[in-house]
Amino acid sequence: MTITGREAVPQTTAAVTARGVTKVYGTGDTAVHALRGVDVSFGTGAFTAIMGPSGSGKSTLMHCLAGLDTVTSGEVRVGDVDITKLNDKKLTLLRREQVGFIFQAFNLLPALTAEQNIRLPLDIAGRQADEDLFDTVIRTVGLRDRLRHRPSELSGGQQQRVAVARALIGKPRVIFADEPTGNLDSRSGAEVLSFLRASVRELGQTIVMVTHDPVAASYADRVVFLRDGALVTELMAPSPQTVLDTLVQLEA
Repeated sequence: MTITGREAVPQTTAAVTARGVTKVYGTGDTAVHALRGVDVSFGTGAFTAIMGPSGSGKSTLMHCLAGLDTVTSGEVRVGDVDITKLNDKKLTLLRREQVGFIFQAFNLLPALTAEQNIRLPLDIAGRQADEDLFDTVIRTVGLRDRLRHRPSELSGGQQQRVAVARALIGKPRVIFADEPTGNLDSRSGAEVLSFLRASVRELGQTIVMVTHDPVAASYADRVVFLRDGALVTELMAPSPQTVLDTLVQLEA
């Protein structure tokens, strides 16, 4: 696996765009404004991290971008499609065909081998895997000698690499990663983050990751910061220190 450069990837074509996105939970005096008119775009073929203090709205934003939660007002586009106007059936189809997910919990089926877990979403959708892409993904995440192993026979880092491969194999327009290293030790977490970055550099994948960890965020090309439900600043080509400094300023 070759990973080159820490230069910022140009933000050209948008894979996902939010315009004036507001999310309110509840009504009246008990209403919680989780998002307040967020405008943000995520470039194709780039790795972007979303950060902010606890309660800033970062997970809510990701859920709205991925179509896992509805917006109160505003517009979310995946490519050219305004997902806020889709019915449940069309939204489910769009998520299946254009969106990949990686969660803190690996969400692997224990009775299936690593290879079967990776191929499962395509099997459910009745789609054939691109075998050239499958080989490339397996090489990128370093799982060639683990394909016949079940999750219980894999380390936490290896299980998360299976989850990464599963998300990549469907060739989604964008992958959303929610604290993907939260259950991993620092070494395994670094491995998984390197594989995510490699998928951007070598496969042209688009990744949007929510994290609270400045080191994890430093693997991204760009970090956007939320506070109190609003987008307040961003960093390009971040380092752990510049991310930490920004977070400290936001929490001051």
